[in-house]
Amino acid sequence: MEMEELRDLYVDQLRDLYSAENQLVKALPKMAKAATDEQLKSAFLEHLEETKGHVERLTKIFDKLGAKPGGKKCKAMEGLVEEGKEMIEEDAEPEVMDAGLIAAGQRVEHYEIAGYGTVRAYAKLLGDDSAAKLLDETLQEEGSADKKLTKLAESVINLQAAGHSS
Repeated sequence: MEMEELRDLYVDQLRDLYSAENQLVKALPKMAKAATDEQLKSAFLEHLEETKGHVERLTKIFDKLGAKPGGKKCKAMEGLVEEGKEMIEEDAEPEVMDAGLIAAGQRVEHYEIAGYGTVRAYAKLLGDDSAAKLLDETLQEEGSADKKLTKLAESVINLQAAGHSS
């Protein structure tokens, strides 16, 4: 794709996020299945439903732009998903596995927060207020998912992994 102006970069970055979200739709059920803590399973499954909504929002933005969402593979998310898969394949105690899954999940969230913050800024600059609003909704949900994982880690799971009771 030739990039001559900010709009071209904006569409390219949206395609990257579209690929990332679709990869997550496939990865989150595996993470939920590997989790032993019920709250963590629930957090991954709740975020799966949000992630499906993120794909829908991106599709709306592409429709409005008259652009196709496909054609790009998010290599960063591919790597993050692979790291999560490696964690799942580890021979780890259940509490340690859960702590590792949280770490993998938070890496994903931080990547998405960076990506959505960037495209929201581009949308605002390009005067695409409706897209900026949709992107901001997703950005807020990604931030909430990250905070939920932090709370689970700090209040229960990391303590259990360290050998303490909750």
